[in-house]
Amino acid sequence: MPLPAEVIERIDEWMNDAVASEPDVPDAMQLATVGPDGRPTLRTVLLKQWSEDGLLFYTNYTSRKAQQLDATGFATVLLHWKSRERQLIIEGRVERATAAESDAYFASRPRGSQVGAWASLQSQSLPDRQTLVERVEAVEDQYEGAPVPRPAHWGGYRLLPDRVEFWQGMPSRLHVRDVHTDGDDGWTAETLYP
Repeated sequence: MPLPAEVIERIDEWMNDAVASEPDVPDAMQLATVGPDGRPTLRTVLLKQWSEDGLLFYTNYTSRKAQQLDATGFATVLLHWKSRERQLIIEGRVERATAAESDAYFASRPRGSQVGAWASLQSQSLPDRQTLVERVEAVEDQYEGAPVPRPAHWGGYRLLPDRVEFWQGMPSRLHVRDVHTDGDDGWTAETLYP
Protein backbone atom coordinates (compact mmCIF):
# COMPACT_ATOMS: atom_id res chain seq x y z
CA MET A 1 0.00 0.00 0.00
CA PRO A 2 1.16 3.59 -0.51
CA LEU A 3 2.87 5.30 2.40
CA PRO A 4 0.45 6.99 4.80
CA ALA A 5 0.28 10.79 4.63
CA GLU A 6 1.71 11.19 8.16
CA VAL A 7 4.79 9.14 7.21
CA ILE A 8 5.36 11.22 4.07
CA GLU A 9 4.93 14.41 6.10
CA ARG A 10 7.53 13.24 8.61
CA ILE A 11 9.96 12.22 5.87
CA ASP A 12 9.46 15.65 4.29
CA GLU A 13 10.11 17.34 7.66
CA TRP A 14 13.27 15.31 8.32
CA MET A 15 14.60 15.81 4.78
CA ASN A 16 13.98 19.56 4.96
CA ASP A 17 15.76 19.69 8.33
CA ALA A 18 18.66 17.69 6.85
CA VAL A 19 18.98 20.02 3.85
CA ALA A 20 19.13 22.98 6.24
CA SER A 21 21.54 21.44 8.75
CA GLU A 22 23.72 18.77 7.15
CA PRO A 23 27.00 20.08 5.75
CA ASP A 24 27.25 17.61 2.85
CA VAL A 25 24.92 15.47 0.77
CA PRO A 26 21.78 15.26 2.94
CA ASP A 27 20.22 12.89 0.38
CA ALA A 28 22.98 10.27 0.71
CA MET A 29 21.58 6.93 1.79
CA GLN A 30 23.11 3.54 2.40
CA LEU A 31 21.56 0.83 0.25
CA ALA A 32 21.74 -2.74 1.53
CA THR A 33 21.16 -5.67 -0.80
CA VAL A 34 21.77 -9.41 -0.61
CA GLY A 35 23.60 -11.55 -3.15
CA PRO A 36 22.65 -15.04 -4.28
CA ASP A 37 25.08 -16.46 -1.70
CA GLY A 38 23.14 -14.72 1.10
CA ARG A 39 25.93 -12.23 1.80
CA PRO A 40 24.74 -8.66 2.38
CA THR A 41 26.43 -5.75 0.63
CA LEU A 42 26.19 -2.06 1.36
CA ARG A 43 26.96 1.12 -0.57
CA THR A 44 25.89 4.76 -0.69
CA VAL A 45 23.47 6.06 -3.33
CA LEU A 46 21.54 9.31 -3.61
CA LEU A 47 17.84 9.56 -2.88
CA LYS A 48 16.41 11.53 -5.78
CA GLN A 49 12.68 11.53 -5.09
CA TRP A 50 10.21 10.28 -2.48
CA SER A 51 6.42 10.17 -2.41
CA GLU A 52 3.62 7.93 -1.20
CA ASP A 53 4.63 5.59 -4.05
CA GLY A 54 8.17 5.06 -2.77
CA LEU A 55 11.77 6.25 -2.98
CA LEU A 56 13.67 6.68 -6.26
CA PHE A 57 17.39 6.24 -6.84
CA TYR A 58 19.41 5.59 -10.00
CA THR A 59 22.24 3.31 -11.08
CA ASN A 60 23.78 1.18 -13.80
CA TYR A 61 21.55 -1.86 -14.41
CA THR A 62 24.62 -4.07 -14.96
CA SER A 63 26.16 -3.16 -11.58
CA ARG A 64 26.46 -5.58 -8.70
CA LYS A 65 23.74 -3.72 -6.77
CA ALA A 66 21.32 -3.85 -9.70
CA GLN A 67 21.92 -7.55 -10.22
CA GLN A 68 21.14 -8.17 -6.54
CA LEU A 69 18.08 -5.91 -6.63
CA ASP A 70 16.74 -7.68 -9.71
CA ALA A 71 17.44 -11.15 -8.26
CA THR A 72 15.84 -10.66 -4.84
CA GLY A 73 13.43 -7.78 -5.36
CA PHE A 74 14.13 -6.38 -1.87
CA ALA A 75 16.35 -3.75 -0.25
CA THR A 76 16.86 -1.66 2.85
CA VAL A 77 18.04 1.95 2.91
CA LEU A 78 19.38 4.07 5.75
CA LEU A 79 19.58 7.85 5.81
CA HIS A 80 21.71 9.09 8.70
CA TRP A 81 21.86 12.74 9.69
CA LYS A 82 24.53 13.00 12.38
CA SER A 83 23.97 16.69 13.16
CA ARG A 84 20.29 15.99 13.90
CA GLU A 85 20.91 12.64 15.65
CA ARG A 86 18.46 10.99 13.29
CA GLN A 87 18.23 7.85 11.23
CA LEU A 88 15.53 6.86 8.79
CA ILE A 89 15.47 3.14 7.92
CA ILE A 90 13.20 1.99 5.12
CA GLU A 91 12.70 -1.61 3.97
CA GLY A 92 10.66 -3.01 1.12
CA ARG A 93 10.33 -4.39 -2.37
CA VAL A 94 12.08 -2.76 -5.31
CA GLU A 95 11.05 -2.32 -8.91
CA ARG A 96 12.63 -0.56 -11.85
CA ALA A 97 11.48 2.98 -12.53
CA THR A 98 9.69 3.66 -15.78
CA ALA A 99 11.73 4.56 -18.86
CA ALA A 100 10.12 8.02 -18.80
CA GLU A 101 11.24 8.61 -15.18
CA SER A 102 14.77 7.44 -15.98
CA ASP A 103 14.91 9.55 -19.15
CA ALA A 104 13.75 12.68 -17.31
CA TYR A 105 16.25 12.30 -14.50
CA PHE A 106 19.12 11.42 -16.85
CA ALA A 107 18.42 14.57 -18.90
CA SER A 108 18.73 16.67 -15.71
CA ARG A 109 22.18 15.32 -14.81
CA PRO A 110 25.39 17.23 -15.54
CA ARG A 111 26.88 16.30 -18.91
CA GLY A 112 29.94 14.74 -17.25
CA SER A 113 27.70 12.38 -15.29
CA GLN A 114 25.83 11.49 -18.48
CA VAL A 115 29.09 10.69 -20.24
CA GLY A 116 30.25 8.68 -17.24
CA ALA A 117 27.13 6.53 -17.39
CA TRP A 118 28.17 5.44 -20.90
CA ALA A 119 31.89 5.14 -20.18
CA SER A 120 31.81 3.18 -16.92
CA LEU A 121 31.33 -0.57 -16.98
CA GLN A 122 30.23 -0.32 -13.36
CA SER A 123 31.33 -3.15 -11.05
CA GLN A 124 33.47 -4.78 -13.76
CA SER A 125 37.24 -5.11 -13.47
CA LEU A 126 39.15 -2.02 -14.71
CA PRO A 127 42.64 -2.89 -15.99
CA ASP A 128 44.01 0.65 -15.43
CA ARG A 129 42.81 4.24 -15.02
CA GLN A 130 43.85 5.16 -18.57
CA THR A 131 41.27 2.72 -19.96
CA LEU A 132 38.50 4.65 -18.24
CA VAL A 133 39.92 8.00 -19.40
CA GLU A 134 39.95 6.72 -22.99
CA ARG A 135 36.37 5.45 -22.72
CA VAL A 136 35.25 8.87 -21.44
CA GLU A 137 37.05 10.60 -24.33
CA ALA A 138 35.42 8.26 -26.85
CA VAL A 139 31.93 9.00 -25.50
CA GLU A 140 32.64 12.74 -25.47
CA ASP A 141 33.77 12.53 -29.12
CA GLN A 142 30.71 10.46 -30.07
CA TYR A 143 28.25 13.00 -28.66
CA GLU A 144 30.20 16.19 -29.34
CA GLY A 145 27.73 18.99 -30.01
CA ALA A 146 24.73 16.75 -29.31
CA PRO A 147 22.69 15.73 -26.28
CA VAL A 148 23.83 12.56 -24.52
CA PRO A 149 20.97 10.03 -24.55
CA ARG A 150 20.29 7.75 -21.60
CA PRO A 151 21.92 4.35 -22.10
CA ALA A 152 19.55 1.38 -21.89
CA HIS A 153 21.75 -0.08 -19.13
CA TRP A 154 21.16 2.88 -16.80
CA GLY A 155 18.03 3.89 -14.90
CA GLY A 156 16.12 4.08 -11.70
CA TYR A 157 14.76 1.85 -9.01
CA ARG A 158 11.81 2.53 -6.75
CA LEU A 159 11.83 1.19 -3.20
CA LEU A 160 8.25 0.36 -2.21
CA PRO A 161 8.31 0.60 1.59
CA ASP A 162 6.65 -1.92 3.86
CA ARG A 163 8.57 -0.86 6.99
CA VAL A 164 9.72 2.64 7.97
CA GLU A 165 11.60 3.40 11.18
CA PHE A 166 12.23 6.92 12.46
CA TRP A 167 15.10 6.87 15.00
CA GLN A 168 15.75 9.99 17.04
CA GLY A 169 18.77 10.11 19.33
CA MET A 170 18.08 11.21 22.91
CA PRO A 171 20.16 11.70 26.09
CA SER A 172 21.14 8.64 28.13
CA ARG A 173 20.56 6.45 25.07
CA LEU A 174 16.79 6.66 25.62
CA HIS A 175 16.28 7.04 21.90
CA VAL A 176 12.88 7.28 20.23
CA ARG A 177 12.11 4.56 17.67
CA ASP A 178 8.80 4.96 15.82
CA VAL A 179 8.04 2.16 13.35
CA HIS A 180 5.37 2.03 10.66
CA THR A 181 4.68 -1.38 9.10
CA ASP A 182 2.48 -2.34 6.16
CA GLY A 183 0.64 -5.58 6.88
CA ASP A 184 -2.48 -7.46 5.88
CA ASP A 185 -4.69 -4.88 7.57
CA GLY A 186 -2.85 -1.83 6.23
CA TRP A 187 -0.27 0.37 7.94
CA THR A 188 0.23 0.16 11.68
CA ALA A 189 2.42 2.28 13.96
CA GLU A 190 4.27 1.41 17.14
CA THR A 191 7.09 2.68 19.30
CA LEU A 192 9.96 0.33 20.14
CA TYR A 193 12.25 0.25 23.12
CA PRO A 194 15.62 1.81 22.20
